[in-house]
Amino acid sequence: MINHEIFFKGLKSNLGVRSPTISLAACFVALGALLKDAGFNLQQSAASSIFTYALPGQLVMAESLLIGTSLINIFIAVWLVNFRLYPMTVSLFPLLAHKSQPRWKYLLSCHFLAVSSWLVAKESYEKVEQKYRIDFWIGVGVGTWSTAIISTVIGYLLADYLNKDIMIGLAIVNPVYFFCMMIGAMKNISISISVIGGTILGPVIYLYSTEWAILYAGIIAGSFAFLFGEKNGK
Repeated sequence: MINHEIFFKGLKSNLGVRSPTISLAACFVALGALLKDAGFNLQQSAASSIFTYALPGQLVMAESLLIGTSLINIFIAVWLVNFRLYPMTVSLFPLLAHKSQPRWKYLLSCHFLAVSSWLVAKESYEKVEQKYRIDFWIGVGVGTWSTAIISTVIGYLLADYLNKDIMIGLAIVNPVYFFCMMIGAMKNISISISVIGGTILGPVIYLYSTEWAILYAGIIAGSFAFLFGEKNGK
């Protein structure tokens, strides 16, 4: 069973000053309004956040449906967009593993993986005993997941009162928050190189390749930072 005390500790961690919950909510409010404009009903919009829970993937799904893309192509596109979650899984779940915990907890909690929940867990997991970290993570994930669902419904209901500029403003809150968190995480030379390098390379590559700028900037800066860290033992 889940340790309720640790679970609620994880749930409450979404309320801290450094928590991404507010920025996450803002983005999903914008998503809810966008889904309504795209022709989705309330149930479909809520189901999108319940079963997908990945903002970029949900946007790809909505846009693909609008232009009449086949289901197999939508599946592949969403899968490719959400592949970014794989490195987060590899880096997080070994920190949560404990032989006394049943496998179903890990399988269930994979659904809660997102940049927002990953940030909360990575910042707080060391404060939790190894045995109960998976319960803490489930609390974190349920908090962010519930926020996304509720915010999607709110955005759908408020769609008629949100103009395009407001929706763009809400949607950009989360990326700004993540960027600020990355700056705050610059505690060694490798991380600093990856953040600064990606920030510089992104706009430069954008001038030559609009569609691939973010991917190329991340790969180049991240690879260079990794190699530098390996060479210098950091």
